[in-house]
Amino acid sequence: MKKHAVFVDGQEGTTGLRIHEYLARRDDVELLKIDSDRRKDTTERARLLNEADVAFLCLPDAAAREAVALVANPKTCIIDASTAHRTQPDWVFGLPELALEQRERIRASKRIANPGCHATAFILLLRPLVDAGLVPAALPVSATSITGYSGGGKKMIEQYEAGGDPQLTSPRPYGLTLAHKHLPEMTQHTGLAVKPAFMPIVSNFYKGLAISVPLHLSQLARNTTGTVLQQAFEERYAGERFIRVMPLSDPATLESGALDVQACNDTNRVDVFVFASDSQALLVARLDNLGKGASGAAVQAMNVHLGVEEELGL
Repeated sequence: MKKHAVFVDGQEGTTGLRIHEYLARRDDVELLKIDSDRRKDTTERARLLNEADVAFLCLPDAAAREAVALVANPKTCIIDASTAHRTQPDWVFGLPELALEQRERIRASKRIANPGCHATAFILLLRPLVDAGLVPAALPVSATSITGYSGGGKKMIEQYEAGGDPQLTSPRPYGLTLAHKHLPEMTQHTGLAVKPAFMPIVSNFYKGLAISVPLHLSQLARNTTGTVLQQAFEERYAGERFIRVMPLSDPATLESGALDVQACNDTNRVDVFVFASDSQALLVARLDNLGKGASGAAVQAMNVHLGVEEELGL
């Protein structure tokens, strides 16, 4: 069996390390590794990028753009985990569940932009409802996302794990300029005409993410109820191996009294919830911000592109 050559540019970061963990267990992949003292050697990086069948970019935006410019081999597929290309028209958004034709787009493209963690959860909640005409595209919506500190990368992980700072023991809302880097993709890939009012919150646990979107039923399509929203999700995600639509106003969650933000950790799964009253609904999507929110999503996109089993290694 011919192995697929894979290179991770930025293999020392949180996302890159996790991708390595996923791929190291596979016998269909040959991991191309760069010596630690040559990680910033442009010539060596270019050589490995062009040798790879698939190259993951786990880099800051500017460095990701520079890496793309180093690739001359038309056979190299780039999967970029930065925000640099997520709304670019010549890049495919690497979320297979986005639309019915998305997997074919991922298979055909050599330029795939990996979604952000908050964006993945938000898009999976809103895109089916906008497509179904239940949520008007012009509706202003808000979203709140709580996530573990691993989403902030190595520096934030070190801050939390060092301890001693009382400010880090409670949840911390951020993105207070209302210009979070995920907003462009959250708007474009849902089909919304108005960017959402978005407040992310980082808290004192390592990983796990849950985003919530409140809706007034009176502002949605006529006769929309919680049951209608629930059915829209069930129809859209029927057969999706990584998306689990939970029962309406999930009895197990209500019985526990609170949502477990970390219940999808160490999986590539997204749990989708609708909690509803007669007049309002609360949509919630839960995932592992390092799994389906980052590294797992990148490996899933690679699997789709290569035409292997989508859940391979996940």
